[in-house]
Formats: sequence, structure tokens, C-alpha cells
Amino acid sequence: MDQIQTCDYVIRGTAASGQIRCYAITSKMLVEEARQRHGTSPVITAALGRLLSGGAMMGTMMKSEKDLLTLQIQCSGPVQGLTVTSDAFGHVKGYPVNPMVSLPASIKGKLDVGRAVGQGVLTVIKDIGLKEPYSGQVQLVSGEIAEDLTYYFATSEQTPSSVALGVLMNRNNTVAQAGGYIIQLMPGTQNEVINILEERLRNMDPVTTLLAQGHTPESMLEQILAGFDIRFSSEHIPVSFTCNCSRERMEKALISLGGREIDQMIKEQESIEMNCHFCNSSYQFSVDDLKKIRKA
Repeated sequence: MDQIQTCDYVIRGTAASGQIRCYAITSKMLVEEARQRHGTSPVITAALGRLLSGGAMMGTMMKSEKDLLTLQIQCSGPVQGLTVTSDAFGHVKGYPVNPMVSLPASIKGKLDVGRAVGQGVLTVIKDIGLKEPYSGQVQLVSGEIAEDLTYYFATSEQTPSSVALGVLMNRNNTVAQAGGYIIQLMPGTQNEVINILEERLRNMDPVTTLLAQGHTPESMLEQILAGFDIRFSSEHIPVSFTCNCSRERMEKALISLGGREIDQMIKEQESIEMNCHFCNSSYQFSVDDLKKIRKA
């Protein structure tokens, strides 16, 4: 079942005559891009990679072209916090507050994401064009990300869901595999369907094991939903680490500081470097640049 991965993507589908809604993602290149941009240690690569993968799938649930989703974790663990934003087109970006955390492996010999995150809250913000964005907040149940998103769906959206996410690292600390799936039950799902699905999910191999075996997003869902007449939407949705920061946006941020602040920078002959939290890109503004901004 070996597959050559040419791009990351999300696939969506339904099963059991619409009683089940499903999503799956392969996100190795997306997570590796995030690792390189932020210089994350392995455990933070895993934490951020899981949230990016979950956020990318949740972004494809949005209905409008301009809708935006933000997942924000505020926590007591050494990572201190994680933020991811995504849209309906597979564009996702994110950053950790602390990119370099070193922890011993968990009891199971895995990267200890739960300990890196610790206790805290998960906030899901949906900007869908209303006067105020929708915001739902839940306590973290494990810090392992997938379980926390599962809890969010159940409590804030009243949608019974199973979320699985994984990131596998190579010995050189690059990303070997990344991906996940979300299975959701629609109102009125038959008990027989629920019982079979719960049993299947209990016995499923971890996401990274499936991906390392050569599974695709489609074949992962086919394994979980065998016999439930799964129907995929026709298109793959390519996903990528994409940031919309630009020099122009940074210039507007500078202007928002006010003329007095900019005048002080000019007086002190200070060039300014502005950094984008999401993608770690830097933008330089010389004293001459600041003078032009002040005259504009």
C-alpha cells in the first residue's frame, strides 16, 4: 500500500445514509513547514502539528469563502500556548508560544504532548460574517489535542465525534508522518451504527501507524466505516501552511502605533524589525522607511 505523497489534502465524506459525517487529512508537509518556520522541538512539533491538522479539517467544515476558524489553547504546560487559524480552502497557519521544550518520553514511550500542554482551556472562534464571532470554550481534558477537540464537539456543538490526530518524527527530528480523522454522528443515528462504530474505533491502530503503513485519508476512513456505504465528496482539498502577512500589513500595524511612537523611533535613529507570530517572517523598516510612513 506504499503511497508517494505529492501533496497534503483533506477528504470529506458521509456514510450510513447520512448518519455519519467524516473527514481525514494527511499533513506531513504542512507540519514539516511549521517545524522549519518555528524551529520547534519534537514534542512541540507534535503538539502544533496535531492542532494544525485538526484545524485544517475543521476549516473545511466552514460554509462561506470568507469564514475563518481560530483554535487557541491557553495552558499551564511549558509550551504556554498554541494558536492555529484556518479557512475553508485548506489554508492553515499556527504558532506555539514556546517553540523549544524538551521533555522525557511518556510512559508509553511517545512524545509527551499532554505534559507539554498541561491544564488549560481550548477556545474555538468562528468568524462567519456576523457582528460578533462565535466563540466556544472548554477545559482541556488531556492536553493531547485530539481528546480536547472531541470534548469540544460534544459539549459546545452537541455533535458526538471521534477525533484522532498524530505526528510521527524521524530520528533527525523532521516529520515522518502527520494526519488524522474526525468521525461525527448526526442526530438520530441508529444505536446499531453507534455500537459498531465505537467498537471499530476502540480497535483502530494509531493514525501514525496507519499512515506509516501507507494508508491514505480515504483508506483510513474506509477501514473505520467498512460496510457503511461511505461516499466521498468528489474533490480533494489541498492543505498547506499559508500565511497572509505582508510588508503592507506590517506597515499598517506600524501606523496604528501612532505618530508619536514613530517620531520617537526616527529621533532615536532606530530601524525596526517586525516579526509575524504565525509564520516567523521578518520585515525590516529603516529610518528612511519610517520617515516615508510618517509623511504618507
